[in-house]
Amino acid sequence: MDRRQRQMCIRDSPRALEIRDDLAFFQAIKARFAKFDETTKTRTNEEIETAIRQIINDAIISSEVVDVFDAAGIRKPDISILSDEFLAEIQGMERKNLALELLKRLLANEIKTRGQMNMVQGRKFSEMLAEAVKRYQNGLIDSAKIIEELIQLAKDIRAADERGDKLNLRQDELAFYDALADNPNAESLLGDQILKQIALELTKSVRNNTSIDWQYKQSVQAKLRVLVKRILRKYKYPPDDPTTGEYTISVNKVLDQATQLADYWTKVN
Repeated sequence: MDRRQRQMCIRDSPRALEIRDDLAFFQAIKARFAKFDETTKTRTNEEIETAIRQIINDAIISSEVVDVFDAAGIRKPDISILSDEFLAEIQGMERKNLALELLKRLLANEIKTRGQMNMVQGRKFSEMLAEAVKRYQNGLIDSAKIIEELIQLAKDIRAADERGDKLNLRQDELAFYDALADNPNAESLLGDQILKQIALELTKSVRNNTSIDWQYKQSVQAKLRVLVKRILRKYKYPPDDPTTGEYTISVNKVLDQATQLADYWTKVN
């Protein structure tokens, strides 16, 4: 049997047919990587980023996200905000631009998900990610440095979860706590235990008074705002002079967080 006949037998075997689509996918990724390597020396940073993005976009369209990790030779992260082992694997990748793009997308998705519940965390971590990417795009830091910074950002996000565990607060309760603590004087003047108690009362009150169609009923919205303000006054929050701008900003921030959680609870209940 000559080489051509052997190839035909292999091609037509049941096992080959089973893995045909997967094989075609990985061959396409391999070919794209090879082409990418050949032209990297003559491409601008922007063109390199576009090429990497196209690789990932094609992979996501054709299959699951896990295929992208497989194609890059790394494992899929096993927890929501990336384990230390996975972060070390990302940092050790030879293709720094590809590592950066994967890490950036993972963090952006994680931050977006958190921002749907926790307004302060979503804004804070989104700004940190955007600032790091901006400095990289402006040539102030290289790919290795931004990967290091994004890995630290992932650890900061994980630390935010651990803070909630230490305070014994659920995610929705922590969202109110963060909104309250975003006032520059709140934690130092009121203390974390008072802020925790306010967060618990806000969570219970808002959740118990959120109806399915609350967004469309002005009376329900007005009641919600009254309940929130009543709890804040009870604990003398915020500790600023009511005539100052910081007082109004802090109250509105808590009201916005209440509105956001009311929306969230309506969707998940």
